[in-house]
Amino acid sequence: MAMPYTNREKNVRSMPVVKKKRKWQHYALLFILPSLILYVLFVIVPTLSSVYLSFTSWDGVSSKVNYIGLANFKEIWYSERVHNALKNTLILTITLVILENVVALVLAMLVENVRWVKNLFRSIFYFPVLMSGIVMGFIWTIILNYNFGVFNQILSKLGLEMLMVDWLGNPHYALIAIILSTVWKSAGYYMIIYLAGLQGISADLGEAAAIDGASRWQQFWNVTFPLLAGSVTVCSVLSMIGSLKIFDQIAVMTDGGPGFATETLTYIIYKVGFGEMRQGFGTAMALVLFLLILVITIIQVKVLRKREVQL
Repeated sequence: MAMPYTNREKNVRSMPVVKKKRKWQHYALLFILPSLILYVLFVIVPTLSSVYLSFTSWDGVSSKVNYIGLANFKEIWYSERVHNALKNTLILTITLVILENVVALVLAMLVENVRWVKNLFRSIFYFPVLMSGIVMGFIWTIILNYNFGVFNQILSKLGLEMLMVDWLGNPHYALIAIILSTVWKSAGYYMIIYLAGLQGISADLGEAAAIDGASRWQQFWNVTFPLLAGSVTVCSVLSMIGSLKIFDQIAVMTDGGPGFATETLTYIIYKVGFGEMRQGFGTAMALVLFLLILVITIIQVKVLRKREVQL
């Protein structure tokens, strides 16, 4: 009959295993170290430097950095230009989050219910996502040009000259033009996420609702849409973050104009930091934008997650 090991024998037998495990941990740290160094150098250090520079009047070129305390943040608080940029940013964000998700969900429903060439339609709707914001901006600048743009030419051919507008040169329509072009570019991305959510819903649920006498709309609103709560959360958060950081379209299509009609927080950071050589003030605005995105994201996720839990 085998005698049980004593505690000392157990410890002796387990020592090589512990040493081997620690050896592998050291190897793992060596693999992680290059990425960690790059992350610290290009993310952590610049972030900490930005926090410091936001309290200075640095011009971005000279080696002299003057500490001015909270002066940059006071200017942000009282600046009418910043207030206008914040208003434009919030309008863009709220409108884009709603429109991008609605259009994406409609496209996903259409693709999901198409019997033939489903992959073709999916590719067509997703194609604008593959374009860079710069290329998309140039395309829509040509389409919306007042003199030779395709949109106004179609209106002219239909005898609707009274509806012809300088879409990018009129402060009342420029922001609308940016919103529509951004929806055209981004909706296909969120469509893919909604398609994945739709494919995870059992067809038996819709059939059971139809047997109970539910119409197509009732099936969607009471069965399909609640089960897409997770996809709605992901798409809404991604859309919100992308809208708050919108830059490419504005830079190409309107340059923040006419006047300051389409200037957003992201664009004013660029204009002030690199155009006016006020890196300290621009960095302070970037820090404010970061905190704004962080707060809105946390609130949005908490609200939408509660809806998921209730389901």
